[in-house]
Amino acid sequence: MNFARTALLLAAMTGLFLAVGYLIGGQGGMIIALVVALAMNFFAYWNSDKLVLRMHGAREVDAAGAPRLFGIVQDLAKRGNLPMPRVYLMQTEQPNAFATGRNPENAAVAVTTGLLDRLNEQEIAGVLAHELAHVRNRDTLTMTITATLAGAIGMLAQFGMFFGGGRDSRDNPLGIIGVLAAAILAPLVAMMVQTAISRSREYEADRIGAAICGQPLWLASALAKIHNASLQIDNQRAEANPATAHMFIINPLHANAVNGLFRTHPSTEERIRRLQELAGQAKANDDSPSIANYRSARNRGPWG
Repeated sequence: MNFARTALLLAAMTGLFLAVGYLIGGQGGMIIALVVALAMNFFAYWNSDKLVLRMHGAREVDAAGAPRLFGIVQDLAKRGNLPMPRVYLMQTEQPNAFATGRNPENAAVAVTTGLLDRLNEQEIAGVLAHELAHVRNRDTLTMTITATLAGAIGMLAQFGMFFGGGRDSRDNPLGIIGVLAAAILAPLVAMMVQTAISRSREYEADRIGAAICGQPLWLASALAKIHNASLQIDNQRAEANPATAHMFIINPLHANAVNGLFRTHPSTEERIRRLQELAGQAKANDDSPSIANYRSARNRGPWG
């Protein structure tokens, strides 16, 4: 199922490249766009995780540099029967996190310094368990490739505006109308592709993440805090790279207050409601193990 979804995503993004190329330069433009799309698909598979981490200024940390954070990830990976991912920190006050990598063996989780400052260890564990759920489901490949190709589609459309806007010939069959259509519609369609798989993916990662950490309410509490903070605190790197917004556990852009077709994440309220429902079921079944070595909500300390 994940392979089929990824293949469908790549096909949709490649089709967008071809359409933009045709609108800008006719058949010749479509051929050039096909070559670019194939190259981008190859690049995205092998290198898009590194590109996304670089976009957000993430720096890798280890057990010596951030022992408590590294220890939580290590413990959760063991509980989820996953290889230990690389761990990264992003320097921004907005609490948030994402996972990336083409497979569990090459995965990375990245959290912001704001997440470590504003959430307690139980909530951080809930967030990291959610991200590891994306790794287990291999959502990280889909999310990272989508971010890379959506950004490239926007750049290609803008390229057409600068260099194809004044031409009206066989090389540009629709003239300025085609160029404008490419510049306006292509990024919107790319966003629709991102949104199409986002909501069910996040719900499933919430469910599996709750199972990994054993406490759905830890993640529910974290989502409420992150959502409220994201409406008040800017994430400048995310604003500069909006095509990566769907990768985060909560939309880092202030546009996440807008309802409708292009919301990249499901409703935070609905996610919390579902987690509370999971907690109630676990309590009724008396099968909700906890991670004993996490300190209480008030007992915080330096993260190294």
